[in-house]
Amino acid sequence: MQQKLAADMSTTAVHTKGKSAQAPRSVPALTVVSHPHPQRIGERLLLEVLASVGRTAALSRNAPDFSRPGGLLALPLGDPFLSRTPVLFEPGSHGGLRLLVPEDGTQVCVAGESVAGGREFTHEELVAGVPLVLAERVVLLLHLASSGGDVVSHKDLGLVGQGEGIRQLREDILRVADLQVPVLIRGETGTGKELVARAIHEHGPRRSGPFVSVNLGALSKELVAAELFGAQRGAYTGASRDREGFFRAAHGGTLFLDEVGEAPAEVQAALLRVLETGEVYPVGGHTPVPVDVRLVAATDSNLEARIEERLFKAPLLHRLAGFELRVPPLRERREDIGLLFLHFARQELETTGETWRLASTDPRAQPWLPAAVAVRLVRYAWPGNVRQLRNITRQLIIGSRGLPGLRVDSRLEQTLDAESLPVPGKVLTAPTSGQPDAADAKSSRRKPSEVGEDELLEALRACSWDLKATADFLGIPRPSVYVLIDKSSLIRTARDLSPEEITRCFQECEGDLDKMVQRLEVSRRALQRRVRELGLSDA
Repeated sequence: MQQKLAADMSTTAVHTKGKSAQAPRSVPALTVVSHPHPQRIGERLLLEVLASVGRTAALSRNAPDFSRPGGLLALPLGDPFLSRTPVLFEPGSHGGLRLLVPEDGTQVCVAGESVAGGREFTHEELVAGVPLVLAERVVLLLHLASSGGDVVSHKDLGLVGQGEGIRQLREDILRVADLQVPVLIRGETGTGKELVARAIHEHGPRRSGPFVSVNLGALSKELVAAELFGAQRGAYTGASRDREGFFRAAHGGTLFLDEVGEAPAEVQAALLRVLETGEVYPVGGHTPVPVDVRLVAATDSNLEARIEERLFKAPLLHRLAGFELRVPPLRERREDIGLLFLHFARQELETTGETWRLASTDPRAQPWLPAAVAVRLVRYAWPGNVRQLRNITRQLIIGSRGLPGLRVDSRLEQTLDAESLPVPGKVLTAPTSGQPDAADAKSSRRKPSEVGEDELLEALRACSWDLKATADFLGIPRPSVYVLIDKSSLIRTARDLSPEEITRCFQECEGDLDKMVQRLEVSRRALQRRVRELGLSDA
């Protein structure tokens, strides 16, 4: 059944590529955010079968295949700790989707809660993106993607990502790059507007000319005119020599004006005159100087609102916006977070000489990007957008030097937990006996920082080192239990155990895993994984 499903999906994808005239449609997709092989981050599986014929899609260790959009190599998830018994996806109501998890299948967690039976996600939750954790090792983002998303440009234009928003942005850049019209780039702070401006310059006819970048918001209001248009000696106090100005410095090339909405009124009038005449008047001068400049402006302001408040000139907006581009915020392109993190991590690891961490080929190795960290990254709201992600990546890499995996310190953990997406999905089955129901669990939630080391250790012992039961007992998310254990000086993890200690305990307990857990006081699932890695039988 799985092979047939994979073949059906492959055939559907081929037909989609072949019908270029067919308008792309939005379909559910799964994108890899974390995997034991870091190089697989960003691979995607389109669940077109759900949208096209309304059938059930199956996902297991061996099928179907994931690949990068536009790539030729396609492989199944292949993690040996995933089950061959598939989890199922089927269409839900009102454009939603249902996830069905069999009892003997791979453990699936959503927001730190194990899915028992099934869970339903609304269309709005799919738009936002839902991180799924498989066997505490592989993190997939369930989201919506364009059915034409595999048809990508051969040029990434220096922009990392493969989501619909960034793909549309690349297409718009190529449409306008070879023209001479001014371009206005709109987007929130930290989204990478200067990268877009550079892409326009480097793929246009002025690529051999200068690219001059100016942040108008950082210029002194008293000197902004002189900085832009130049000044003659003696034009103002301190002007001991002629100043060229940014416009003349960009002659024959591109001038990028960031935060153009912050330009003073007199500078706005001068900008309008330059766009109309192609000439600048240096401060203190009376003779116009012709300039040949392509102007690309950017803003994170609502210029229309500033026009209504008489803070920005409407004619200047019309002149600047010969063509408009919108850079999507990071929260609208969560499927790109894994790829962006990998991109920035590779840059930081090159500085520390640890790029080997991204070249893992051991299928049984612990993921370098732990599932708990990956989920936090995907669920965070990212008010600072890509710039904030780059800074947090740097902090994670440097703060985890010499450690086997990435570790989130308590301050960063609080930052990422403070502005995260709400817990998605509706439980389809009643909770099993002995487990708290959803209302009780919700009412008993508290902050992980309130749990002390002694209380954590007592809860782990009371719950026989079952981390899910411990999280429910303490009233905190399960990912927080992992973080608390990592920070604790009283508790060790299965990865802290030496092979000799595990082997000796295995022999003394005659392979009884439960006895080993009680003696070694570590997670049963993690210990079982170490036993398998060492080639021991837990019969």
